[in-house]
Amino acid sequence: MKTCGIIAEYNPFHNGHKFHIEETKRRFGATHIVSVMSGNFTQRGDAAICDKYKRAEIALKNGVDLVIELPVAYALASAEQFAMGAVALLRDLGCVDMLSFGSECGDVDLLHETAGAVMFAQQHDDFFRYMRMGHPLPVALQKTIETYYDDEIIETLTEPNNTLAVEYLKAMNELGCAFEPVTIGRTGAGHDSDESTEDIASASKIRKMLLSGEDASAFMPEGLDTELADIRNLETAILAKLRTMSKKEIERAPNVLMGLENRIYKAAKVSTNLAELYMLVKTKRYTMARIRRIILSCFLGIRKTDLKKNPSYVRILGMNGRGREILAAADCKLPMDTSLKALSGAGERQKRQAFLEETAGNLYALAFEKNKPCGLEYTSKPIILP
Repeated sequence: MKTCGIIAEYNPFHNGHKFHIEETKRRFGATHIVSVMSGNFTQRGDAAICDKYKRAEIALKNGVDLVIELPVAYALASAEQFAMGAVALLRDLGCVDMLSFGSECGDVDLLHETAGAVMFAQQHDDFFRYMRMGHPLPVALQKTIETYYDDEIIETLTEPNNTLAVEYLKAMNELGCAFEPVTIGRTGAGHDSDESTEDIASASKIRKMLLSGEDASAFMPEGLDTELADIRNLETAILAKLRTMSKKEIERAPNVLMGLENRIYKAAKVSTNLAELYMLVKTKRYTMARIRRIILSCFLGIRKTDLKKNPSYVRILGMNGRGREILAAADCKLPMDTSLKALSGAGERQKRQAFLEETAGNLYALAFEKNKPCGLEYTSKPIILP
């Protein structure tokens, strides 16, 4: 038994994801796959295109054996916090032998070297000087690294999957993880690309196709025979929430720094749609993805303090027979269950984490053309396959 962790959003699950799983098994001998998957909302600051149980079900039918949920505060966090939360869950599961992730470079040694460069740069005076000058964090980091490292390291950090892989390696180092990192080179369409090959397209392109009513079945192992969620259906609710928040309440949201709460507060008063809100809040210091994540964190009531510690429980969304073998081998350091109600009763930290998940679920229920009721976080059943 060789258990491999994969951190993903599967938003939606497509042929590139299936290839990654199959290659992880073929090249590295993984016999069991556990995925840490974002739930209702995703790291780009968006609503997931369909509910997490449907996404878990498709993953379980296509090579994943156990799906556990990345709590919403981490799913909507920066790449560094997203990686830290997900890697911590795999570590605390107590039975993971390796972590597999996609990358553009396909070279784990180069990614290790790049991770070392990032850790060096983030502690260097030049980095803080560039930040004080008003540069966005990625630019300040790049400028610092350019001074001390060669072009290969710099080019590695220009690709999004490489950048996230570096964050996984940094998290593994900080958490003292014993499992082995391995990488599969990304093939076909690039991240967020509108281009496609015969059967590979980015999740971004597939989402656009699905939401516009186009047939995207060529790019997925199976179709989505379910209702689709669209953040535009939450537009009025998000604006309403922001218009009732004080500057102090906005300031408590993760990654709101250096007076950004003032811009959000003012923009919320005059914006009539999300696109307008994002543009009014945007500055050169903040990427658009970061702005979207902050706005959703405000909407859901996520606070900086919710990211002070790593996830406090393991919530199981689905499993098959091999998934049950993973659980039998687990030496989990955290409360673990399929039931959010049971997990919420495990302690104060668990209660808070479960409350945020319940809130996210209740508001996500409004992202569909036909609104769904509250309470689905407590009534939805885990996906159990043979």
